[in-house]
Amino acid sequence: MNTSDILPSSDIFSSAFLVNNVGAPFVIGLAVGYFAKKMLRTALFLAGAAIVVLFIAEYYGITSINDIHLQNAASAAANAAKNSGSYLINRLSHVTAKGISAVGGFYIGFKMG
Repeated sequence: MNTSDILPSSDIFSSAFLVNNVGAPFVIGLAVGYFAKKMLRTALFLAGAAIVVLFIAEYYGITSINDIHLQNAASAAANAAKNSGSYLINRLSHVTAKGISAVGGFYIGFKMG
């Protein structure tokens, strides 16, 4: 008898394990969390590039940047990201009766992204 016949696969990210043992809500949450993290990183990259361009334009005298307005814009963007994250978690909690599997998948997908 082979030991692979007795012991289950240790690959917890294999599709067979996820679909058979965890379920579709977890996979949905995993996909949404992974996507959210990638989009957040992309948005931060673009925002950082825009700020650097503004700093360069200020250096060459093309524009003037008010630090208070820059901080207010950053705070508004952070609040928008927080609200969209809260919306995603709230929406995923309705995928199943208890929503634990989908929200858990979201957190793992967000960590993986």
